[in-house]
Amino acid sequence: MSWTLTADDLPDLARGATLLGTGGGGDPYIGMMLVKQVLGDRSITILDPDDLADDLFVIPTAQMGAPTVMVEKIPAGFEPTLALRTLEEHLGRTADATMPIECGGINSMIPLIVAAETGLPVVDADGMGRAFPELSMETFAVYGVHGSPLAIAGERGERVIIDTGDDDRQMEWLARGIAIRLGGVAHIAEYAMSGADVRRTAVPRTISMALALGRAIRVAREEHRSPFAAIADTLSTTLYSHVRELFVGKVADVERRTTEGFAKGTAVIWSADPSSSERLEISFQNENLIARWNGEVVAIVPDLICIVDHETAEPITTEGLRYGQRVRVLGISTPALMRTPDALRAFGPTAFGLTEPFVPVEGEAAAAEAADAFARATKDAVRNNG
Repeated sequence: MSWTLTADDLPDLARGATLLGTGGGGDPYIGMMLVKQVLGDRSITILDPDDLADDLFVIPTAQMGAPTVMVEKIPAGFEPTLALRTLEEHLGRTADATMPIECGGINSMIPLIVAAETGLPVVDADGMGRAFPELSMETFAVYGVHGSPLAIAGERGERVIIDTGDDDRQMEWLARGIAIRLGGVAHIAEYAMSGADVRRTAVPRTISMALALGRAIRVAREEHRSPFAAIADTLSTTLYSHVRELFVGKVADVERRTTEGFAKGTAVIWSADPSSSERLEISFQNENLIARWNGEVVAIVPDLICIVDHETAEPITTEGLRYGQRVRVLGISTPALMRTPDALRAFGPTAFGLTEPFVPVEGEAAAAEAADAFARATKDAVRNNG
C-alpha cells in the first residue's frame, strides 16, 4: 500500500536514518531542512515496492562525497533534480518515480527533495539497507542492475554523464574524482531500473523502517521508557531483527581525516567503569566498519555498528564524534540478501581491505537460519513468477 509523508514526519525520519547510517551517510538534518523548504504543507507519496508495476521506470537520486564536507558546504538545493533531469535527457525517458540508493543519513532525504520539487513518488526501498561509502556497494549491482550511465550535478549547474557499461567500480572511481573536484560533494542520479528490478534487487521498506525507528525513539523518551528497548522492539519484526549492545563508555579519542573523497579514521571508547581497562575501537570510512573490543572483533560490515547517546539513544555520526561523549554502541544484523557470498564480495570486510572474516553480530547459528529462510523465500518467488 502507498502512503503519504509530510513535513511533520521528517524529524523522526531523520533520526531513524541517522541510526541506519551507521555513523555515515551524512547528517540528514541539512537535507531535512531543504525538504521542508520545498515541501511546505504538501505531502510526498511513498510507494510500496510490492505494488510497483513491472514496467515502472525508477531513477534513484543521491548525494556522494565525504560527510565532513557537508558541515561547511551546504547544497544549493537544485542539484539532485538537475542530476535526475540530466539522466532523463541522456536516456530519452522520463522517470515515473525516484528512490534512495541508501536508507541512512542524508540520502534518505535527497529523493524527497526531488519528489517535493517534481511531484514524483518515492519508492520505499533502497540499495544498501544502511549506508556504504562507495556507489558500487549496492544490492542493485549485486543482483544484476548496474549504476551506469550516471549523471552528476554540481552547485554551479555543472553536469556530467559517466557511462562505464557494467563496470560499477570504474563508475565509482570516476565519479569520486569529479565529486572531489566539485568541492568534495556532488549529487547524482544512477541505477535506473524497472519496477520488476526494484522488487528483485532492493532492500524493501527501509524508508518506513527509518521513520518507525525515529518515532519509536522519540515516543519512548517522551513516555520515560527505554529508547534502547524501543529500538529492539521496532526492529524485531523487520529484516533487521537482532540488536546487540556492544559497549557502553566514553569517547576517549577520535582520529579523523578527509582524504580521497571519504572521511576516514578511528574512534576509541573507554569503559564507563573507571576501574576497568576495557576499550572498544571502531574504524570508519564514512561509516563504521569494524568494532574491536580489547582487540577482538565484535561487529563488522555489512552489519550495522551504531554509536548513540548513552541515555537518549540519539544517533551520533562519525563527523559528530567528540572527546568525552558518553555513548552506547549497538550492533544490528543486516538482512540475509546482504550476506550472500556475492553481497559480501561487494560490501563485506574484504571490500574495505579488512583481513578479518565476516561474523554475524547475532552468531553463526541464528544467521544460518535467516539465510535458509531467505533462500526458501527466493526459490518461492522464482517459482511463483515462473
